[in-house]
Amino acid sequence: MSDETHHSPDGKMNAGKLAYLALGSIGVVYGDIGTSPLYAFREALKPVAADGLTRGEVISVISLMFWTLTIIVTIKYVLFLLRADNDGEGGTLSLLALLMKTANGHTAILMLLGLMGAALFLGDAMITPALSVLSAVEGLKLVTPSLTDYIVPISVAIMALLFAIQSHGTGAVARFFGPIMALWFIVLGLAGIMHISDDFSILAALNPYYAVSFLVREGFLGVVVLGAVFLTVTGAEALYADLGHFGRRPIQWAWFALVFPSLTLNYFGQGALVLRDPMAMSDPFFLIFPHWAILPVVILATLATIIASQAVITGAFSLTRQAIHLGFLPRMEILFTSETNTGQIFLPSVNAVLFFGVIFLVLSFKTSDALAIAYGISVTGAMVVTSIMAFEFVRVRWNWSLPMAVGVLAPLVLLEFVFLGANLLKIRDGGYVPVLMATAFTVIMWTWRRGTALLMEKTRHTDIPLSSFVSSIERKSDHSPAHVPGTAIFLTSDPESAPAALLHNLKHNHVLHDKNVILTIRTINKPRVAQEDRYSVDKVSDRFSIVELRFGFMESQNVSQALATLRKTGLKFDIMSTSFYLGRRKLVPDAKSGMPHWQDRLYIALANAATDPSDYFRLPANRVVELGSHVII
Repeated sequence: MSDETHHSPDGKMNAGKLAYLALGSIGVVYGDIGTSPLYAFREALKPVAADGLTRGEVISVISLMFWTLTIIVTIKYVLFLLRADNDGEGGTLSLLALLMKTANGHTAILMLLGLMGAALFLGDAMITPALSVLSAVEGLKLVTPSLTDYIVPISVAIMALLFAIQSHGTGAVARFFGPIMALWFIVLGLAGIMHISDDFSILAALNPYYAVSFLVREGFLGVVVLGAVFLTVTGAEALYADLGHFGRRPIQWAWFALVFPSLTLNYFGQGALVLRDPMAMSDPFFLIFPHWAILPVVILATLATIIASQAVITGAFSLTRQAIHLGFLPRMEILFTSETNTGQIFLPSVNAVLFFGVIFLVLSFKTSDALAIAYGISVTGAMVVTSIMAFEFVRVRWNWSLPMAVGVLAPLVLLEFVFLGANLLKIRDGGYVPVLMATAFTVIMWTWRRGTALLMEKTRHTDIPLSSFVSSIERKSDHSPAHVPGTAIFLTSDPESAPAALLHNLKHNHVLHDKNVILTIRTINKPRVAQEDRYSVDKVSDRFSIVELRFGFMESQNVSQALATLRKTGLKFDIMSTSFYLGRRKLVPDAKSGMPHWQDRLYIALANAATDPSDYFRLPANRVVELGSHVII
């Protein structure tokens, strides 16, 4: 799909385009939540099955699952959060960028929340592929028990193949994602319908009384079950994160027309099967199929889990690009795998981190049962963060009164805190894994943000105001530098000060170009920038101009392309006689820098690992000059 397709206003969408985008959203947005039936009900039954399973407990667990889907996904995400967008884009960092525009004295809190939400999503991007693929491949045990020992090797091989193809782009495969996932949901729904008749009393689970009374009656055990029940809504964050790819209406239509009914029918079918045959609780998902259908369903389930994994990996790439542009991570190599869709990107470093993380999880936990225990914390944590940020959003952007915002969102936040508490009980049993992952990602992003701010503060003390520099350099004197033809473009983050590369060039080479452009690249808190707002030009003198290029946080920062457009507006320069000057800093740690020594070291390591700016900004390689300096931080 082209960018234009993705960002068409919902209001102008005809029925054909709506159906096309809805089908696409089923493949990308709903992949994760669509694979939850593989393990969610099985895991939710385990705590109550220890001392024998009663009919009331089965109905109550299904009731909890149904109402969790209804409240968390349908009400919170599909009906409410999809309306809280940043120029059509959704997701934690997109919401953070929007709120930072109007942050009233609590910027640091908002930023920390945004970083935590992003970090939890990245942790989720590791656990989802491992859990989903393991749970699908485990169906082979029911085909023939002799394959049990091969489940982990087969899962590792599938993961290795999935991550290996990322660099080739997903465009060619993506057009099959929607139809395959649509088939998957149809199979889920039909399998559920076939078994509801096993025991129609399962329909009593539609009554929320069973869910509430179970929690009140069971106390602590109810909270433990709730932690497993939350597995039904894993992937709900993808609804919001992928808003910009499909638009609100296609995602909503897909949910109500196919996804929600299919999930509901499947869970009710699993419940009815267990009511009829309690022994089926060992693997209720695969056992709702006749034996001859298990192998085809395992194959379809494996395809569905690969698609779910692909959606999460793609989401991690997009979120990382947003984090780079918003200043939370150093520049990384970003490769574009499609000539028409700038959303299809590949980040080699992120792909490698995710791959090793996923393989580590598969080899460490070995079964989906063990991994499911670790899963809920990252998902519930991300949801709580989003809800808290949504509270700020409705107050500032929708002008809701405080009582209204509290009345609508407080019950939701309270419910999610109960879910989070239930999942935190699993810390010792593997829940520490997503906590450690999220903590590591948060520390990395916070360190980069803080270190960059400290670095700018330190260099500002030694900076020379640009206006003073231009005035002094243009005075005729015997010590004036030699003039050379052509244009020099100096990249800097502070257009008010003379760039370090310009000062070093004068100091060491004693030359000044006929035309000098002080170029600043800004990422603004919007997903995209209109072409007419892309740049501004301020002429300081006959030889000096300040140019600011503006990009949205979802855009590729192709400076060469933007400058080519700029030449058409009257800023005359020949690209073949233009040199780009970049300042390269060698960072040296300082015990008095304002950051602990370990954080200094981490910041320097991140800075050293950053992609070369000439590559990142797509500058012509044979026109770039780098001048270095030492900076103590």
